[in-house]
This record gives sequence, C-alpha cells and structure tokens, in this order.
Amino acid sequence: MDAAWFELIRAYCERVDPGFWAEPLNAVSNAAFLIAAAAAALRERRGAVRDPAARALAALVLVVGIGSFLFHTLAQRWAMLADVIPIALFIYAYFLLAMRRFLGLGAAGALAATLAFAAFGAGLAPLLDAATGLSSAQASNGSIDYVPALLGLLGVAAGLLVTPQTRALAPARRVAGRRLLAIAGLFLVSLICRTLDRALCAGLPTGTHFLWHALNAAVLYGLIETARQVRGRAAGAAR
Repeated sequence: MDAAWFELIRAYCERVDPGFWAEPLNAVSNAAFLIAAAAAALRERRGAVRDPAARALAALVLVVGIGSFLFHTLAQRWAMLADVIPIALFIYAYFLLAMRRFLGLGAAGALAATLAFAAFGAGLAPLLDAATGLSSAQASNGSIDYVPALLGLLGVAAGLLVTPQTRALAPARRVAGRRLLAIAGLFLVSLICRTLDRALCAGLPTGTHFLWHALNAAVLYGLIETARQVRGRAAGAAR
C-alpha cells in the first residue's frame, strides 16, 4: 500500500507530535456532531410527519463526526478523506434538497442546479489563485473550500425571501429564509474560527479549530431542523 496514505498531517495548532491524543480539543469537540445528529434524529422521530431526508442528513452528520475524530487523532492522509468526504456529501445533498423543498424545482432542475453549484465549488479556489497569483487555500487555512457552501446558503435564503411563493406556503418559507440567514451568520463565525487557527498559534496554543467543530455542529443541526419544519408545514398546508 502507498505509504503516502499514512503520511502524518500537521494542520492545526494543537498537533505538536504524532500522538493519538495530540489534538485533544479538536478530537473531543467532535462529540458536538454526534449530539447534533442524535438531536436531529430525535426531532424527526417525534415529528408529526416522517422525513426520510432529515434522517439521512442526520446520519451524515454522525459520519462527519466519526470521520473528523479519525482525522484529529490519527492525522493521516486517508483519515483526512474520511473527514472531508462526508462533509462534501452533506453540502451537496442539502443543496439538492433545498432546490427541491425550499425553491420548488423539479428533479431535473434541482439536479442541474446542484451540479452547477458543485462545479462552482470546485472552480472557485483555482479561479482566485489564477486571479491573485496567491494560494487561497494557504491564505485561508483551507477555509476557501467552504466559501461556496456559505454563498449557496445565502443564495437559498435570498431565494426564499424574495421569490414569490404560493399564499399557503409563503409564511413558512419566509421563516425558513430568515432562519437560513441566521444559520449563515453562525457558519461565517465558525469559518472565521477555522481560518484563524494557525494564525493564533503563537498566543493560543490550543488554536480555534475546536470552535469550528462546535459551531458547525450547531449549523448542521439548524439546517436539518429548518428542512424538517418546511416539510411539516407544507404537509399541513396540503391537508
């Protein structure tokens, strides 16, 4: 097996040696994802309307927590993939759901929009690098990869707030739009914590990456709960 898969990655302030518990705060803070997943699943189970999409997203949040724990304890290249792939799956799955459930696109339109969003996400960093001559990944401590998710969240919120809706669903969707704007604000704060981690190492040896975990877990829970509530209100309006 290629030894590169087991190469040690020292990406965060806490890690000063290759030990399993070299990043204690970064590792333990992944419990926030497990709590968020359990809370989202419990809310769905107790809801009046079953929501398979919310259950699937909660399961993804659970996998996000496990993958991130592996990366912050083992810190090897394969574990990094176990960390980032579930996060990417959540982002694109939620965007697809938002196109269908929030903005009312058909299956083909929602899929096309999601593919376009994925292409934008893949191309943003290279485009910025070419335009500035700098490494956006290095300048942002890798947070540039999550900027498309923030922009997508703001775009969906704007679509809910400004796009005409049917009278029955308009109140629920306006509420969802405002909730998504608040969630986007929390996500921005979490991204700032992620970005500043290495820059603050000298004065703050623990770094701030663990705050990214805690705040981002709240973001993911909020997104799932918002989607679940929209489905419940839509089902109620249809009765």
